[in-house]
Amino acid sequence: MEQFGRLLIITGVVIAFLGVILMLGPRLPFRIGRLPLDFSYERENVRFYFPLGTSILISLVLSLILAALKRR
Repeated sequence: MEQFGRLLIITGVVIAFLGVILMLGPRLPFRIGRLPLDFSYERENVRFYFPLGTSILISLVLSLILAALKRR
């Protein structure tokens, strides 16, 4: 039960951190969803968006978080 409690606390901290980032989003020097490797194509009636850079960034952050949790 102790490990489950720690997991809930860490999950809550991560959710709170993401909430702060979303609140401060317009003031950040970079925009999630508009990173250099995010591809966007627009025409008259077609819009295509592929967030490759954002996906890579999220994958790296989640990998680091899960690796840190696994070491404990």
